[in-house]
This record gives sequence, C-alpha cells and structure tokens, in this order.
Amino acid sequence: MTREAALTLMLAVAVLLIGLMAWGWWRRSRRDAGLAAPAGDFPADAHVLSGFPGLYVATTAHGDALNRLAVKGLAFRSRGTVLVTDAGVALDLAGSPRVFVAASRIVEVAQATVAIDRVVERDGLTRLSWHITDDTVVDSYFRPQDTSARALAVAIEPLVPAHAPTGTDA
Repeated sequence: MTREAALTLMLAVAVLLIGLMAWGWWRRSRRDAGLAAPAGDFPADAHVLSGFPGLYVATTAHGDALNRLAVKGLAFRSRGTVLVTDAGVALDLAGSPRVFVAASRIVEVAQATVAIDRVVERDGLTRLSWHITDDTVVDSYFRPQDTSARALAVAIEPLVPAHAPTGTDA
C-alpha cells in the first residue's frame, strides 16, 4: 500500500468516526428534545445558604449513570457553582444560563462514584435526583472542588421532601 493510499484510508476512517459520533449525538438530541433544564433565577425571597464551586459532570436517566441526557442547558460537562438556597438548588454553569431546581422537584440527594465519563474515588460525586418533568426523574452529578461530595449532599439534604436519608452508590 502506498503512503497516499494509507493516508486516504486513515482520513476516510476518521471522517466516518466523526460522522458516526455526530449522528449519535443528533439522535440523542432528538430523543431528549422534550427535556429542558428549568432556567431562571431562584425566588427573590430565597436566601443562599452555601455555595460549592466545582465541576458539573452530567445529567443522566434516573438510576442509569451511563445514559447521558442531552438536556438543554445541562448537556455538557462544565465548571460552575452549586448554590444551595432555602428554596432549592441553583446551578451557575460556565456559558449557560442559571438553572434552578426548586425544592419541590428534588427527589433525593446521595453520593456516587461513577457517572457517564467520570470515575472517582468512592463517593466522590454528589448525585441530585430531581423531576425535570412531572413524570420524569433525572440524576445530575457534581464534583465539588474545595470540599467533599458529602458536604454538598449534607447541604442539600434538608431540601429533600420528608428528609430522606443520604445514601451511597457503588
């Protein structure tokens, strides 16, 4: 095989792989088109209780940490800050409008080890389970920068209806 033929073959494979990735993301975006993050600020009378800078990892289907959702406003990993208020949780992510998850939407908060493209030490992620629609629950994962995932989970825990205990994932 000549150099030119090998180069042409390698370029064709690269273009095919990029095309397949784009096609896969397009299909995922179509599948999740009905899901959108609740963009907006927290209520004016809400008080910020704590802030946690770090990394927003992903939002996945509830109970399926390897199934990333293409949710508008939460589709990509990003640096940002999780603000815990007495009315809910606000996400200030780089390049995106603020996302506010009202306390009434929160289902559970726990710690996790694995989320789509991130594997960390045991319980190194905080998992927030919440209703994105009335009948759809999703899990959003965060990796706090200056504190533990446990500290973030403990800060959110009082917002969980009936104060469900914080658990862990394997």
